[in-house]
Amino acid sequence: MGSKPVVGIRALTFGVLAAVVGLLPMVARAHEVPNDVVVQLLARPAGDRLQLLVRAPLEAMQDIDFPTFGAGYLDVSRAEPQLHHAAQVWLRDAIEVYEGERRLPLSIVAVRASIPSDKSFATFDGALGHVRGAPLAEGTQLVWQQALLDVLLEAPIESAAARFSIRPRLERLGQREVTALKFIDGAGAEHAFTLGGDLGVVPLDPRVSQALSRFLNQGFAHMLDGADHLLFLLCLVVPFRRELRTLVSIVAAFAAGHSVTLLGAVYGAAPTALWFPPLIEVLIAASILYTAVENVVAPNARTRWMLAFGFGLVHGFGFSFALQNTLQFAGSNVLTSLLSFNLGIELGQLLVLALLVPALRALFRYVPERSGDIVLAVLVAHTAWHWLIDRFGVLRNFHPSAIEVATAIFDSGLPWLAGALLVLSVALRFARRAGRLQPR
Repeated sequence: MGSKPVVGIRALTFGVLAAVVGLLPMVARAHEVPNDVVVQLLARPAGDRLQLLVRAPLEAMQDIDFPTFGAGYLDVSRAEPQLHHAAQVWLRDAIEVYEGERRLPLSIVAVRASIPSDKSFATFDGALGHVRGAPLAEGTQLVWQQALLDVLLEAPIESAAARFSIRPRLERLGQREVTALKFIDGAGAEHAFTLGGDLGVVPLDPRVSQALSRFLNQGFAHMLDGADHLLFLLCLVVPFRRELRTLVSIVAAFAAGHSVTLLGAVYGAAPTALWFPPLIEVLIAASILYTAVENVVAPNARTRWMLAFGFGLVHGFGFSFALQNTLQFAGSNVLTSLLSFNLGIELGQLLVLALLVPALRALFRYVPERSGDIVLAVLVAHTAWHWLIDRFGVLRNFHPSAIEVATAIFDSGLPWLAGALLVLSVALRFARRAGRLQPR
């Protein structure tokens, strides 16, 4: 009699364990988050509607049990409810679309599963015809983890010529999610974007004021966040903080230098090789180290503006790298956005100087000036040296040969840029000489 409860408990335990083991594959499939997910999104106003075509991998739709047969093949004949549910939960409910300031209500018009080799999303019309077309044939051997979910969403609009914006919010589909977005406006012009993470509301065809505000704030923030640019600015001005005229010429020369290469790089006057950004990072660290060492040895007020201009050219390329992934948000306002970004950098620079110069003056009331200059320069040089070593280690991984470097520089616009700067410097030199030789 005493053994029956034990047997019953054992049977119950084995039953629970068997149920848990049986559920493990389903749980693993439902909660496994893919590492890299690419979502394609096409948008176009058509009459009184805005149409959105979305393509996403089915395996990114977690917590949905898609019907399968055989060796994990998607059962397309029974998958319609699950596909529609996935489209609603993971796509429609996540995407925010605006006409002006008004959020548009999205509705699901069509869903279908597609094979991974399908190329219909290369064009809007091709994708639209594909999503509205016949579904996959019953019995198609498509592994469900390799299937694509294609969805047509629509929203009512007041005008096809309105300003539209979007916030995809699809980052939860994968550990690293990228949305390749293409918007065709009412005039037929295409605007392409590559969005990663939640970037907020993105104007699809930004107005001049929107581009100006976005890039002004970006330039301002980039200057304040850039430790290497701030340290270089510190090295430039510390020895001459009491000489207003010299200080103005140094800051102006640095601004002119980085403005030239920032503009030139955006318009193609820079190598596109993979080793070029690491090379610029090395040169930026070297510029900080050199200026700090000069501050220790003998800072020269007469040549400091030339040093600021020359190294400013290098820092300008560094600023341009911050624009590579965000200039897509400029729309047709590329030059306005570029100038706004540069203006933001200058405003950030002026703010730093407005705080730095009085702080240094207050500090050196209690510290001998020359000793304080040397201590600051040594601390900055120590930091710059470590940056130089670390960045040079990154550059070495690319193994650029001298021939590759020379070819890339020649093929870019750098020779033309250098020639223009040479002509400008010679012209300024002759203008100064002519001014000195004029009779009094």
